[in-house]
Amino acid sequence: MTMDAFQAIADPNRRYLLEELRRRPRTVNQLAEGLTISRPAVSQHLKALLDCGLVTVTSQGTRRIYAINTDGFMRLNLWVDQFWG
Repeated sequence: MTMDAFQAIADPNRRYLLEELRRRPRTVNQLAEGLTISRPAVSQHLKALLDCGLVTVTSQGTRRIYAINTDGFMRLNLWVDQFWG
């Protein structure tokens, strides 16, 4: 089952990951450096963000590079924007 994007961003660790990815694409190891949770936990949080379409992942050799998915955020933005105006 795919997680709802609003559920995904409710978690402070996932918000941290998104804020870091907003700066530039990163690997799990790079992202884990700034958190007090384990690398496997970071991977689980990234999977939730992938499942709801807020991040993308590409492979470069043995590394997986995570980045913001602007299309996923556009959907959130469109939903929120309906309440303004």
